[in-house]
Amino acid sequence: MRHLFVMDPLDRIHVSGDSTYVVMCAACERGDAVAWCTPDRMFVLNGEARATVTFGAVVRTAPPFRPEETIEVDLGSFDVVWMRKDPPFDMTYILSTYLLDLIPAPTLVVNDPVGLKRFNEKIWAMHFARFQPPTLMSRDLAKLRAFVEAQPAGAVLKPWDGNGGRGIVMTGKGDRNLPALLELMTANGVDYAIAQAFIPGVSKGDKRILIFDGEPVGAVLRVPGESDHRANLHVGGKAVACELDADDLAICAALGPELKAHGQIFVGIDVIAGKLTEINVTSPTGLQEYARLTGVHLEHRLVETVARLAQAKRARS
Repeated sequence: MRHLFVMDPLDRIHVSGDSTYVVMCAACERGDAVAWCTPDRMFVLNGEARATVTFGAVVRTAPPFRPEETIEVDLGSFDVVWMRKDPPFDMTYILSTYLLDLIPAPTLVVNDPVGLKRFNEKIWAMHFARFQPPTLMSRDLAKLRAFVEAQPAGAVLKPWDGNGGRGIVMTGKGDRNLPALLELMTANGVDYAIAQAFIPGVSKGDKRILIFDGEPVGAVLRVPGESDHRANLHVGGKAVACELDADDLAICAALGPELKAHGQIFVGIDVIAGKLTEINVTSPTGLQEYARLTGVHLEHRLVETVARLAQAKRARS
């Protein structure tokens, strides 16, 4: 099969932890052709989605990326196009999804650009409010302050379009910084912000559950470091092996059919003490952490899943 990875520049890829990198390796190890490009190399000519891409080998030894040929191609010539550009989910990202919409039906796009546009990672979780902690999204400073002060254990504030723990702060009733934090978070009531009841169980970890084509395949527990309430690995959190419990499985059972229906094939959801906080569909991570903890390289299973779906889609077209 032929795979194209639309991704960040290679010099920004940290091969020791990047999930895109190991998926590319798995595709090469399968014997498939692999190419890559950044979103700015895509364009549309007479209604045809095209890009200047680099074909090459991606391996688990240095140098990891071994380019062979750079050419201009029709994106419809690939069996699979992987949209693996990291957030932010800004207008440039959205424009890329419009371009991906023009790829003809026989090609499978992972994740489906229609779903990427439709569902924000933090807001989509609000469709499943029964699994969430108390949550308010607003730009009304008074509403936000009242909500925060009503939470017994305090609350976290976060931007609706953030990622990787960026901009998340913990606060609560009696915090004299709360008014200023709300002003900063909302740009004085211009931008929306999310306030969410703080879950004390986060001290035991924030569970990243990996879902392939609607089915949970594994999880990694990210435990906060001593100097930060956030569990994100790049801010000092530590990855710990874990199992899926009954609450996790109930959440996955509810989300799975929706993810499949909207073509979200590779997803990472975040669960804290049985409460859903985010549904990550734009370039989710966790594959390398899972492999280090368990010895299981889920990237092979992911590539085989995607190959099966791509073959089925081509047969229908």
